[in-house]
Amino acid sequence: MSSAKPLDGKVAVITGASRGIGLAIARKLGEMGATLSICARDPQKLESAKNELLTMAPQVFAAPVDVTRPEQISTFIQYTQKNLGPIAILVNNAGVGWFGPAHEATEQIWDSILDTNLKSVFLVSKAVAPGMIEQKTGHIINISSLAGKNAFKNGAIYCASKWGLLGLTESMAEDLRQYGIRVAAICPGSVATEFSPHAGKDPAKMLQSEDIAHVVAMLVTQAPRSFISEILIRPTAKP
Repeated sequence: MSSAKPLDGKVAVITGASRGIGLAIARKLGEMGATLSICARDPQKLESAKNELLTMAPQVFAAPVDVTRPEQISTFIQYTQKNLGPIAILVNNAGVGWFGPAHEATEQIWDSILDTNLKSVFLVSKAVAPGMIEQKTGHIINISSLAGKNAFKNGAIYCASKWGLLGLTESMAEDLRQYGIRVAAICPGSVATEFSPHAGKDPAKMLQSEDIAHVVAMLVTQAPRSFISEILIRPTAKP
């Protein structure tokens, strides 16, 4: 990175940014000089995140948004573009999990996981892409999972959402690269957050939210003539 603030003047949108991986990514991009537009479902946690981020980022807008609702996404993105400027970076981080045998899941559980982990990426990216196409530049980064590559017991619905996300990401990358827009997926292993229980694992040996934020920082500071389309990230030592 050639500048202490390589993202000065850039607007970054991060979904699911009130805690965990999303908040760590927002912190990192804010420290790099980006103007932040963040959303999540929990207004209280979102306000707390905003107050923290204002200590490091030049400007922060925060809005409670359900990213499975296109009308809420449209309002959020339009406000961001009008009041903060063109969106240069989109990090689709919002996600939920449910772990159990697929045959015991309800249709409501299926819809909740697929709508949040997969459909929301389609909806938010669809809202942001036209502005990036007009600017002929941009980064769309989708936070996937190694569960998008490796099946495991009780993970059928979560894995389905993440396998679908990788297919969506790869195809979006092909659709948008002609406009100078780089689309990438980050696939972490287990991260030490409150997202899901990790029984029997040592949190100190697990990936940390800051590890994912570091990868995002790398992706948005690539040289313009190439792009990294997918990154798999594992802890150094097995937890």
